[in-house]
Amino acid sequence: MSNVIELKNVAKYYEMGEEIVKALDKINIKIKKGDFVAIMGPSGSGKSTGMNLIGSLDYSTKGEIYLEGENIEDLTESELAQIRGKKIGFIFQSFNLIPTLTALENVMLPMTFQGVEKEERVEKAKKLLKLVELEDRINHYPNQLSGGQQQRVAIARSLANDPEIILADEPTGNLDTKTGEIVIEFLEKLNKENKTIIIITHDPDLAKNHANIIYWLKDGTIEKVTQKIKNSWKVINS
Repeated sequence: MSNVIELKNVAKYYEMGEEIVKALDKINIKIKKGDFVAIMGPSGSGKSTGMNLIGSLDYSTKGEIYLEGENIEDLTESELAQIRGKKIGFIFQSFNLIPTLTALENVMLPMTFQGVEKEERVEKAKKLLKLVELEDRINHYPNQLSGGQQQRVAIARSLANDPEIILADEPTGNLDTKTGEIVIEFLEKLNKENKTIIIITHDPDLAKNHANIIYWLKDGTIEKVTQKIKNSWKVINS
């Protein structure tokens, strides 16, 4: 099975005065269609930088990043934005909903950037909000919704362009335990429908209970890779 995302010897360095900070250094990640992957690590391990690179939100300093076989380093920012918008749906810890837009309008927004006609945008956004059980909140603004409802709007928005990949950054971080479980159950449901799910987390229980592959980051490098095989975790690379 081919990789939908692959990072080959990828590094991301930042200049801090005369010092070079190695946020990530020579990491290799392969994510196949239908995987449920967790990128796991403590604060400062490089998770946020990794998310930006895995999600094609940033270019690497060294190495190669492939999105469905295409090297993103060969694309302009405009080309990358278009391909990313079609292939990856993003769910952020802070929801990142536009406060001046209703739930319906927030879900419609990604389709606007892809040139979808308004009538089709409205119809699909309504279907997606029904999917996340918010059909009675379509005209509510984010400040009129609970945290869990806002996250479900964010999930609906991530599905707007029917992406192959869902990338979720600490998707339960701002939610209570019960609401967080509902959100994760929904991601599992999408995974069973053959969507590729990638979660960025610092919570080992969340990773172990729901992912089938975990990349463990530490100090900008991959410490180990574990895979769930017959309900037990095996180190497949270190």
